[in-house]
Amino acid sequence: MTKGTSTTLQPKPFAEFLASHGGPFYELQARLHLLHAQSLKVRSRAVLFVALAWGMPLVLGLPDSLSLRDGSYITDLSAWARFFIAIAAFVLAERQVERGLRFKLGQFLEAPLLTPNSISPAAEAVSAALRARDSRLAEIVSLLIALAAGAASYVALEAADTSSWAVVRGVDGIRLTAAGWWSVCVSLPLCFFLLMRGLWRHFVWARLLRRIARLELRLVGTHPDGKGGLGFLAEYPNAYMFFVFGMSSVIAAALARNFIHGSLTISVLSAMMVGWLAIVILLFAYPLSAFSGPLGILKRRAMAQLGANATRFHRSAERKLLGHNVVADDGLETDEDVPNPTKTFETIRKLSVVLLSRAAIVPVSLAALLPFSIVGAQWIPYEEVLSVLKKLLTI
Repeated sequence: MTKGTSTTLQPKPFAEFLASHGGPFYELQARLHLLHAQSLKVRSRAVLFVALAWGMPLVLGLPDSLSLRDGSYITDLSAWARFFIAIAAFVLAERQVERGLRFKLGQFLEAPLLTPNSISPAAEAVSAALRARDSRLAEIVSLLIALAAGAASYVALEAADTSSWAVVRGVDGIRLTAAGWWSVCVSLPLCFFLLMRGLWRHFVWARLLRRIARLELRLVGTHPDGKGGLGFLAEYPNAYMFFVFGMSSVIAAALARNFIHGSLTISVLSAMMVGWLAIVILLFAYPLSAFSGPLGILKRRAMAQLGANATRFHRSAERKLLGHNVVADDGLETDEDVPNPTKTFETIRKLSVVLLSRAAIVPVSLAALLPFSIVGAQWIPYEEVLSVLKKLLTI
């Protein structure tokens, strides 16, 4: 099948797979003219959402918001991380994710990796993924989780033992400020809603890949990518760089509170970075692990067949060199014109059945670890922090 043919036969669902389109929240934004089908307008929406989540508490708390004293809004790393950096990253990630996933999905047809009998089931899997992407229930659950996060924040503020931009402790008890109420009711729920919505859509993509992995695929053990022709998929996590950076910023900012009180050391920071990186890698390893089965079958079958050919070839070469076989020389074997399979056998033996590799996801790994490094460098010598970062990126 030629390149032109694969494009011509591309089913409609493949062309329509847009990971960041669809769903109630998308429809709401479209009605408000914040985006449209041809453009997600991520930059303008990022500015708007950051203005709502981070800018409004700043305005509501003026002039105290601009104070540099402890507990002020402008010095709160958590507010910066959750309401500014994370929300901006989640919105900006939409275009990056959509383009990256659409390209990877198209490669299955462009190569082509799908057999003719697999194209129809693959199209059905994509259609199911589009329906799951548009799920109203999924976004309702995401909203409920976001509201629960806001409620948990309210409880935490009520238990605060010191005053801050969000809460004031006085003789009459604890009182949330206007900025505090806004953060509880709007800012934090928006941050968590975008987070949960993005995670759901990644889960939809993961299920799609796992369904495709069960279909008949045109894999080849001697492909130069060393992964049977599926090497392009190993880099899909890098489409989530902004998204992962947003998640990591939220967690790193929470750790910063402990650093302020001196309860974290470089060893604890290292452990947290290792643990978080492992979670991020597992998030992306889940969908890719489904292809280990087909790659394993390819490797076993290819090695068995090439091993048999290697035996015939080298016994024939042995007879030509010595005039007989060293062992089992029964005179019944005939010399066959079998190509030397040695190099191909060695190539197949090196075939990796694990798609995900650290080298392929260095960008997203850096996005996961950079916020922790920035936080740690404020209280720990930056040489030590950079040493840990370098080791984790080169393992």
